[in-house]
This record gives sequence, structure tokens and C-alpha cells, in this order.
Amino acid sequence: MPLMTLRDVLEPAVPQRYAVGSFNVTNHDFVEGVLAAAEETGTPVILSVAEVHFRYLDLGRFVPYLKQRIAQSPVPVVLHLDHGTKKETLVKAIHWGFSSVMFDGSTLEWDDNIAQTRELADLAHMAGVSIEAELGHVAGGEGDFEGGSEVDTGRYTDPEQAAEFVHLTGVDALAVAVGTVHGPYRQTPELDLPRLAAIRQNTTVPLVLHGGSGLTEADFQAAIARGINKVNFYTENALLAVEAVKEALAAGRPMTYPDLTAVGRGAITANTKRQIAVFGTQPM
Repeated sequence: MPLMTLRDVLEPAVPQRYAVGSFNVTNHDFVEGVLAAAEETGTPVILSVAEVHFRYLDLGRFVPYLKQRIAQSPVPVVLHLDHGTKKETLVKAIHWGFSSVMFDGSTLEWDDNIAQTRELADLAHMAGVSIEAELGHVAGGEGDFEGGSEVDTGRYTDPEQAAEFVHLTGVDALAVAVGTVHGPYRQTPELDLPRLAAIRQNTTVPLVLHGGSGLTEADFQAAIARGINKVNFYTENALLAVEAVKEALAAGRPMTYPDLTAVGRGAITANTKRQIAVFGTQPM
């Protein structure tokens, strides 16, 4: 199936109140694990490659594989750049053939975030690519598994600013800060649901929840009921794959490297299927 954009897969999610999972992938087994879940459930999926994970990849070889594999998939798939922090990264992603990009200007001042996001939105739209941006700041870092992170309530998304930000930048989706963090949580997450509901009331674009790993099913359902349409998810899949490999090794039977990667891939598929069900993702 041809590559889809965020606009393609998220537009029906807004009125129907469901979310589509955006699953970060860092190698071929991660890709196959996620796509197996989407294909078995017949639902759309967003394959994300985070800028911070570029260190794991030879992108010149990995991206062509991704595009070929997506073209062979029977379900709608978005190829998304996650947390691009530099213009050059977004330009490269568009050149490589990503159908969607995220510019993360959440650490910038208001005026700078708007100006840079607007410039990159224009660039992406000229190339037929969708763009996501972030207002407020979701704490923590992708791939930071030591110690965990805690929320910064002072940097939550302002509902009134959200509407103005979307209007001034022209983004296709907005990532919001309402109580989640990237990577493991240092304490039990507590979502600011009234804030999220107010953001939804003020904006019409799909809303994005980063830091999905560590939330409960009830958390997800409450967030989706109040307007979340895209959920970013990585840490839990990465850790569950390791635990599955450890359990397989502890069983004591002879195993080869391909056996271990198959075990990890199977864990990713099983958990991704669970998350798709929790998100209520609908076939397209």
C-alpha cells in the first residue's frame, strides 16, 4: 500500500475518538514486530524513527528497506520522523521519503518555536508531507533508561496558546504536555485531563500524547476520550523484548541468535497488538 501521511490516518480518528499508535523502530526486527501486529489486526500504524535513535541505524540502507516493506503491507502505514530538533534533519527526512515529520521546538521561546515551526510546515507541505509540532514540553529523553524522569508541571501546554499556535504554524498535529514523560517514569503518572479537554475544545487538529509507555489502560482511555488521536510508544516494547529474551535464555534450552531475535520480535508483536486494542484503532 502507498505511504500515508498523518493527515490520512488521523483525520477519521478525531471525530470517531480513537488513537493510532506511533511505534518507534530501531532495527528490522522492531519493524517486523510492529507491522505484524498492524497486519494481523488490519489497522493503520505509524512507524516512527526518532532523531535520537539515528545512532543505531545506517539510515541510507534502513530507509529504503522501510519504504519497500511498507509498500508491501496491506494496511495503511505512515513513515514518521520523531522529535526532529534541527531543520537539516527534517530536510533529510523529506528527501529520504518520509511521509510525515515532527519538529520539536518545545525548548524554544514562543516566538522562535512559532517561526521555525511555520517555516518547516511550509517546507513539508510543499513536499506533500505532514508535520507535527510540540507546544509545552514533555520531559525526559528517548532511550534514557537510567533513573527515569519526572514531569515538569510548569511546562504543560497552555490551552489558550494551543489554538493560536496551530493557527500561526499550520501544523497537522499537535503534541501536548499534560503529565507524561519520555522513557521510564520516576513516579506514577497523573494526567491533567481537564487541561487536555480544554486543549481539545480549543483546537481541531489531531492531538498527540508522547511518553505512552507506563500509562494504564484507564489512562489511555481517559486521554483518548478527551481528544488524543496519536500515541507515541517505544520504551515498553523495547524493555519487554529484552525480558522475553532473558526468559528464553533462562529456560536452558539451546538457542541461536536468530532464535533470540524471533523471541524479541514476538514480544513486540504481542504488546503492540494489545496497545492497538487499547487505543481503539479502527481499520481504514
